[in-house]
Amino acid sequence: MIEVLRNKNLTTRFQILVEIANSGPGVQQRDIAKKLDITPQAVSNYISQLTRERLLTSEGRSSYRVTNEGVNWIIKTLRELSNYNTFIQRAVTNISICAALAEDDLERNQKVGLKMKGGLLFASSNKAHEATGITISGAKPGEDVGITNIEGIVPLEVGRVTILRVPGVQNGGSSRVNYNILRAHLDKSAFITSLGLESFVALRKAGAEFCRYGAVEAAIEAAKSGLPPLVVCVDNETSDLIARIEKEGISYELIDAEVNS
Repeated sequence: MIEVLRNKNLTTRFQILVEIANSGPGVQQRDIAKKLDITPQAVSNYISQLTRERLLTSEGRSSYRVTNEGVNWIIKTLRELSNYNTFIQRAVTNISICAALAEDDLERNQKVGLKMKGGLLFASSNKAHEATGITISGAKPGEDVGITNIEGIVPLEVGRVTILRVPGVQNGGSSRVNYNILRAHLDKSAFITSLGLESFVALRKAGAEFCRYGAVEAAIEAAKSGLPPLVVCVDNETSDLIARIEKEGISYELIDAEVNS
């Protein structure tokens, strides 16, 4: 379990920082105490600690602001909580019914092995997997089948996102794309998204099949499902895309796909 959930002291420190960040320097210690169900003296002690550790800075009597170090610690903790939330959601499915693709002929009430492949959950008669479950119906290969009584954890490695940066129209747009680089990455990418009109045109010229809408969220979902997505992104959208990917704790590679002058 992540540290902030194991340690009540860290949990309270985190909550106090968030309250100050949300309410501003004018928030009263007694208001924080009431929200967190602790004493005002305890809030005062925590604030003194946070100030000494430079996570808070004093702006006058009873006026505090979260420092850059404090903001970074909040963001780091939020990422850990987000990853743990994903783990919890997967764990909850273990007590319900989830859908899988039948890899071979399956019968009702059959114990099956579970694995991720190509971003999809597969169930097979081969039980030599880290996770197993019981089918609620029969199914032919390629059909969907309900799985219950899941035991173990389905191994899943988060995919690495490849960002292929293309020039904006002010710099030549799709006419300045290096199509040798683009096609080389298209050939080895199973999931492709487009961000920006210039990227859309470049992919269409290359004859690629790709996801145009919700590109960022689609790429993140694909990575979390174990796929290594390719995002063809116009240059002025790249910074926001990288920030979003980093927020999710997903690794990435940035490659320029512009023709050299």
